[in-house]
Amino acid sequence: MRKSFRIKKPEEFQKVFDHHQSVANKYFVVYRLEKKNQKHFRLGLSVGKKVGKAHDRVHVKRRIRQSILELKPQLDQKTDILVIARPNVAGASQAFIKKQLIHVLHLAKLLKED
Repeated sequence: MRKSFRIKKPEEFQKVFDHHQSVANKYFVVYRLEKKNQKHFRLGLSVGKKVGKAHDRVHVKRRIRQSILELKPQLDQKTDILVIARPNVAGASQAFIKKQLIHVLHLAKLLKED
């Protein structure tokens, strides 16, 4: 995923948190902030230390990014999205992570209906 699709700066994360439009399931929390003049969505990831050691957290982040990349055409393009992984996601397969992300993104109304 290109850098233009990522939220990196702490103040950008804070803007989305302050807007506080969130939904959650057992594995992820998703915050969203609509931006009308934005060309494409931006994604911020947070995987805390409770998920596991550093290599476990990197593994989870890679799987989340891959799932989002596969869902890219269906995502609302004028939105900043923060995905926070909960500890239950540690050790989950790619297919399971994608399924749970689809569930929570539907709850957040970020996926276009097919």
